[in-house]
Amino acid sequence: MKLKFLLFLLTTTMAGQLMADQGVLDEPIDLDLKQGTRKEYLDEIESRTDLNFSYNPETVQIDKIIQLDVRAQSIRTILTEMFDDQELDFILRGKRVLIIKKQNNPNQKSTLSGHILDIATGEVLIGATIAAKPIESSSDWFGVAANTYGFYSLTLPSGTYDLTVTYIGYDAYTTTLDLSSNQTINFDLNEESTQLEEVIVEASAYEDTPEMNVTSTDLGKSTLDIQTIQEMPALFGEVDVIKAVQLLPGVQVQGEGSTNFFVRGGNADQNLIQLDEATVYNASHLMGFFSVFNPDAINYMQFYRGHLPAQYGGRLSSLLDIRMKDGNDQKFGVSGGIGVTSSRLTVEGPIKKEKASFMLSGRRTYVDQFFRLSKDESTRDTRIYFFDLNAKFNYKINDRNRIYASGYFGRDLNKIQVLQYLIDWGNSNGSLRWNHIFNEKLFSNTTVIYSKYDFLIDLSDEDTPFYWSSKVEDITFKNDFNFFPNPKTTLAAGFIGTIHQFEPGMSRDEPQNDVPTSKSFEGAIYYSADQQVTSKLSLNYGLRYSFFNLFGSTTLFNYGNNFEIISEEQTSGVYKTYSGLEPRFSARYLVGKSASIKASYNKNRQYMQLLSNLSLGMNVFDVWYPASKNIKPQIADQLSLGYFQNLADNAVEISLEGYYKKLKNQVDYVDHSTLIMNRELESELRTGTGRAYGVEFMLKKNGRLNGWVSYSYARALREIEGINNGEEYPALYDQPHNISVVTNYRLSDRWSVSTNWVFSSGRPVTLPTENFRYDKYIVPIYGPKNAERIPDYHRLDIGFTLLPKPKPNRKNHSSWNFSIYNAYNRANAASVFVSSELKDIDLVKDQDKSAFHKLSLFTIIPSVTYNFKF
Repeated sequence: MKLKFLLFLLTTTMAGQLMADQGVLDEPIDLDLKQGTRKEYLDEIESRTDLNFSYNPETVQIDKIIQLDVRAQSIRTILTEMFDDQELDFILRGKRVLIIKKQNNPNQKSTLSGHILDIATGEVLIGATIAAKPIESSSDWFGVAANTYGFYSLTLPSGTYDLTVTYIGYDAYTTTLDLSSNQTINFDLNEESTQLEEVIVEASAYEDTPEMNVTSTDLGKSTLDIQTIQEMPALFGEVDVIKAVQLLPGVQVQGEGSTNFFVRGGNADQNLIQLDEATVYNASHLMGFFSVFNPDAINYMQFYRGHLPAQYGGRLSSLLDIRMKDGNDQKFGVSGGIGVTSSRLTVEGPIKKEKASFMLSGRRTYVDQFFRLSKDESTRDTRIYFFDLNAKFNYKINDRNRIYASGYFGRDLNKIQVLQYLIDWGNSNGSLRWNHIFNEKLFSNTTVIYSKYDFLIDLSDEDTPFYWSSKVEDITFKNDFNFFPNPKTTLAAGFIGTIHQFEPGMSRDEPQNDVPTSKSFEGAIYYSADQQVTSKLSLNYGLRYSFFNLFGSTTLFNYGNNFEIISEEQTSGVYKTYSGLEPRFSARYLVGKSASIKASYNKNRQYMQLLSNLSLGMNVFDVWYPASKNIKPQIADQLSLGYFQNLADNAVEISLEGYYKKLKNQVDYVDHSTLIMNRELESELRTGTGRAYGVEFMLKKNGRLNGWVSYSYARALREIEGINNGEEYPALYDQPHNISVVTNYRLSDRWSVSTNWVFSSGRPVTLPTENFRYDKYIVPIYGPKNAERIPDYHRLDIGFTLLPKPKPNRKNHSSWNFSIYNAYNRANAASVFVSSELKDIDLVKDQDKSAFHKLSLFTIIPSVTYNFKF
């Protein structure tokens, strides 16, 4: 706790219960002091008794000089005479006497507000909770969570409270506070220390502090601690936040090592991924084997797959909200790692201590550098690599204003000279943010955002040109407000507007094949409330109104019944508008102190879709395509119901959730579609309905042995006219059974071991049911769409982390991470294909030969990474 930010500090020890017996204050004593300050008199009493005094210097005029002749008077009488000009109460708690302002007006309220921070770095702790309990009554706790910028506000009846501040991975902080006036206090938390010995939990003032996973109204929400993610075994040793998300219940994965994920029956494009509030349109590196998120640059990650707060929209299934580190405002530091495939380096520190700080982080693969050693010129010119650059700056103007500027730039280059093959893609993101505190109850955030994703593929040779590029570019302005009127209600409201520029496909050499570009404006306004109705019932309700205007000059196609073009037209101005309401509602009902039942309903609208070749489960190319005159926005209605319980003093968390989702205007493309070099791309698309339902179970363990076990049963079905004869079929990511077992165990001061075991049903695939012969060729006849499945997927990963020997005041830290991906060497199928062969013999006697083969990408992969920090 930074003392200069505290108005007073009453106690940092465990708080006991309020003692009814105040007899100690009635015991007589003598004082030798005849004249002095009130503080000197209190010091004298402390020297003659076992008592200690705690008070607020702004409430108690402690430096006033007084004169008393004390002979055989009770302590209570002495205190009353000392403060005869002030209306104070003297409350005995154990051996501590609280001197607090007498509450003449029981309706008077005061507000406690500020930020919750990491004491070592000054980073805000997003979602940290602060709970307050009156010491003079048995009332329930009042609690609030810090918002996404670390700000909290708690308005309470004036009085004295036990406070508990908690955050995952940090030691709880407890104190007693006399809240007789509005106060601004920044709470600093210490990172949790590792205890290998048996931990004995004793009764404390915060043992009944409400646990947010039980008491909040959130369903399908997960917060993952970056340190836990960094200890997980990973492919090629590359720690990946998206790979961690893929281990959560309700999340399906398609393909070996892919960064694609599918949530509760939704497509990959139905997940909103944000980095410092900027949309990341393609989160993959190296065809999807790695994500664009460098863990060294990440401070916080929250994942919503159920109830989506009203301030977020534009996607149907989930939100992955990732925030970069602000930069250490206490001291300079360097961290990084050297791995098998890449290295990374992060530098952060104060520009002006506790006023301004920065963070710079970079990562690059270097496999391509080995090609330079080849004697073959074409091999030397081969380039296969990716890199990331993260940067952030923040400046505290004053206690009420702070600005942040952050950016991300990442690129992939896959150039194989001998094959005349080039694929290049990347993301560019930037955010400029202003946090402003109007008063103790009202907080605002204003943000300007830039996002761009572009892609190109060049397979041209001397005879055949083949160059195709695609791009989506956004400029966004948003303003969010948080209002904390009382401890039982939190309100949020705001608006957002985005100008989109879509270039779905451009051909450098054959402009007649260009897909028409388009511009659009997507906007929304929202309001939401989080309200505690009774001690058991809490509600979160809100309404979002979104709209989508297509405008500008472009070419529109009019299609006939068979999706053939019957005419073209040129547009100008606003030529198409979509809009609609998106209600959000969730409720929580407590069943005892450690269990609750929750329910929610969400409606979401999505005004763009991703056209992607996922035949191998990898991001081979991505084309973002907006809603148009012919393609309506996607809509989803989702109902969820869940049961949540904590056991063993909150060391074990259990949740069981079920959901049903109805989807409209779902987009799929017809068989044998041409998605590249096709000006009439829209003619390949069909729309229809979908439904998804499932059950998710999760058991999470905290402590020396930590991790979770999750099981999901999930179905995702589509019914689209023109596909599969109009009959319902499983979506490409329909994988009913999914199991994840994630563990981390601290073996000693230096060694820890982590394991991941995953299982999922084989994904659907369309296979031929018979063949026919045409001349010398065997032509397959395919059965119903996605009627078959590739073999089930399962894999075990193991990781070991070696830390340096513990030393007092160690400033430099390093560790070795050894991991084994796919430890039991299973050849999982990434895809299934058919090969056929016809031998040059008597065609009457010869039998057509065809066989199904599975394509496997990875077997066992060991890796080692060296990490350092100083």
